[in-house]
Amino acid sequence: MSSSSTGATAVHSDRVRRLIYQASYTGMKETDLLLGHFARLHLPGLSDADLTDFENLLAAGDPSIYAWVMGNAPLPAAYDTPVFKLIKEFKNNK
Repeated sequence: MSSSSTGATAVHSDRVRRLIYQASYTGMKETDLLLGHFARLHLPGLSDADLTDFENLLAAGDPSIYAWVMGNAPLPAAYDTPVFKLIKEFKNNK
């Protein structure tokens, strides 16, 4: 493995760790539990583009995320990503 790919792997790992932490402490217990558990299981295997989609989703805020995941509010097109679909599937299979 080249040093540049090792560096990229380290950056990816750091990003995943940061996102797992953020997902686990969003501020709303329901989303903390759902997103934190999802993040620990799925984020390490996601691409950088998928991690960006997850980051963007976190930035939307807990009340919105919770409403979208539970189906209580329509999901805006900007958040209708493969990552969101994975979260919904994860929630439905829990």
